Amino acid sequence: MRSSPPWRSPSYARQGMPGQLPSRSRSRSRRRWRRPPTPLTGQTMREVIADFTDFMRVDRNLAENTVQAYRRDLEQFGDFLRGRGVMAYTDASRQDLIDFIEFLQHGLALARSTISRKLSAVRGLYRFLLLDGRTQADPAADVDLPKPARRLPKVLTVEECRRLLEMPDRSSPEGLRDAAMIALLYASGLRVSELVALRMHELSLTEGLVRTMGKGSKERIVPVAPLAVHLVRRYMNESRPEFERYTGEDAIFLTRFGRAFSRGGFWSVLKRYARLAGLPEGTSPHPLRHSFATHLLSGGADLRAIQEMLGHASLSTTEIYTHVSVEELRRVYDDAHPRA
Repeated sequence: MRSSPPWRSPSYARQGMPGQLPSRSRSRSRRRWRRPPTPLTGQTMREVIADFTDFMRVDRNLAENTVQAYRRDLEQFGDFLRGRGVMAYTDASRQDLIDFIEFLQHGLALARSTISRKLSAVRGLYRFLLLDGRTQADPAADVDLPKPARRLPKVLTVEECRRLLEMPDRSSPEGLRDAAMIALLYASGLRVSELVALRMHELSLTEGLVRTMGKGSKERIVPVAPLAVHLVRRYMNESRPEFERYTGEDAIFLTRFGRAFSRGGFWSVLKRYARLAGLPEGTSPHPLRHSFATHLLSGGADLRAIQEMLGHASLSTTEIYTHVSVEELRRVYDDAHPRA
């Protein structure tokens, strides 16, 4: 019987995975662990993926959505290898990986950012296999990631946000709930996954604060604007009791059947109101998060404070909103200046 795999040990977890920023408490050392090779023969690709995703979930403490994205990417890589007659990840060569990237780029015409994410998953898998002693070779070690183009996030104007907030019919239980969800999303900068996961004890309407668990299980507290507090309070008093009586669900935002909202469910709700408000085709919930940050920055908020409210691990991620604000200034200038 095999002993407990080494990736269960705390010392292994401190090493990190390729393509990921180290946590604040972890050393930035680039040392690579050396372990005696003890390959496991007979494991299927599905079993290898199960071990790896278990490691990502338990030892790396990654969000379930991230773990599932890694799983899908590795399953796609496995399908590609099997199509070439390679039946195990440990039998893949560097050329197999290069050809996989070519297939993603030219066969599927995927965006560079998507290819980078998939390759990060593959590199993470081989790092895991190396450290767990299942292989001596890493075909992904010197394969470069395509550099994703730096795109400015889509941002709604203040007027567009106002129109969107006015679309739900607040005289109906569902409309009041929808208005409260949209207002809270724009007022707090929460991710959609964080919004639908909110529980009763995580919201303080008296103090105007929301406590949420973000990526990497990092907790943060975000202030909420008075309008959002007002709408959420109305929803909690007038609408939610009608939904809750069916299930006793603890989630704040419930469907009319008393179940917690899903991300997809809220996307459908928001896209309907975006269409009614005359917003650009394809408007999704994420621009509300971008708008939250951009409007705060335009109003003079400190960049590091915005970083904390968004739950960004790195300030460089938040700095993109400085470019958005410059673009907004240019738009205002072009619209208003007589010689523009």
